[in-house]
Amino acid sequence: MRKLRIGVIYGGRSSEHEVSLASAASVIANLDKRRYEPVPIRIDRDGRWSIPDRPPTTVVAGDVIAKARQESDRPARSGREAYLVPHPGEETVLTCERATGETVARENAYVAGVALDVIFPVLHGPFGEDGTVQGLLELSGVPYVGSGVLASAVAMDKAMMKTAFAARGLPLVAHLVVWRDQWEASPEKVTATVGARLSFPVFVKPANLGSSIGISKVKAAGELAAAMRLALEFDRKIVIEAGVPAAREIECSVIGNDRPEASLPGEIVPSREFYDYEAKYIEKSKSIVPAPLDGATTADVRRLATEAFLAVEASGFARIDFLLSRETGRLYVNEINTIPGFTTISMFPKLWEATGLGYRALLDRLVDLAFERHAARQSFRTSHP
Repeated sequence: MRKLRIGVIYGGRSSEHEVSLASAASVIANLDKRRYEPVPIRIDRDGRWSIPDRPPTTVVAGDVIAKARQESDRPARSGREAYLVPHPGEETVLTCERATGETVARENAYVAGVALDVIFPVLHGPFGEDGTVQGLLELSGVPYVGSGVLASAVAMDKAMMKTAFAARGLPLVAHLVVWRDQWEASPEKVTATVGARLSFPVFVKPANLGSSIGISKVKAAGELAAAMRLALEFDRKIVIEAGVPAAREIECSVIGNDRPEASLPGEIVPSREFYDYEAKYIEKSKSIVPAPLDGATTADVRRLATEAFLAVEASGFARIDFLLSRETGRLYVNEINTIPGFTTISMFPKLWEATGLGYRALLDRLVDLAFERHAARQSFRTSHP
């Protein structure tokens, strides 16, 4: 039987670039080589695509981040420059053989086509998880793993995501959306509104980012300005959320298309006051799988996880994060991640392993779902008689 050629896209123009490298290394290493021929496709920080000489091999995100922080110079490019063909055809990716150094000798370049059967985008954050790459993949006409343009864009934007969740009646924490011009025009007014409508403490977040980057916990009004300055470095739209008293961090993984299934939930015990970027990847917070929850709460988490998945019209896979108040016992849907971390120690695959689906079988299932979704879309008419 012919192996399926699967393009694994990773890296990207995002502050989550290093996390993506670790996820891709795990995916490539664990794809069943009897069934698949993986083709690594790297997107550099400046947006250039290439098929590298060697795929990533470091599977621990913290190790990739630590190495990147030690490197003062940008590493030299290697491999063949690549371009996704923006239309259906026999060739999915065009590659250009690179001359020595940083430039491509285009007049003498050797251009070749690579046909891919399916693409697995392992991209986190903007320009990868937000619908931009998904739109390009739709133009190429190749099946791909994960959500489409709409779900990716809505899930990336925390404000729009909450709108979709609210429309489906999901339990949410109180929140405000603040735009850059609103803050700059009257920070005092915004601060007063936050205090009156949410009360402190609050969490200040860039609307379009992941991995808890740019997030601050604000305990008093005097701390809000610094938190806003940080968040506005990453986005012009900011989400400010009310804090949940004595919150527990609960996560649940979902796979499927029209009939999604939820895993057993897990719990994160942050190494810091809250689950920020350093706590996630550098200081290695503790994860408990499955989460120590009673049967009723476990059932609620799984039900709400599939509801959140359907609310944004996700497909393929996602991880849904919850907040559970120790004081009141109330459960809140916090956010959905349409391309969650995918290393072997990431919560998404760990939760499915605890539910009975191992990492390699999980990859097979996601590829099958990609073909299922693609076949359904291909059945639609594209012309009117």
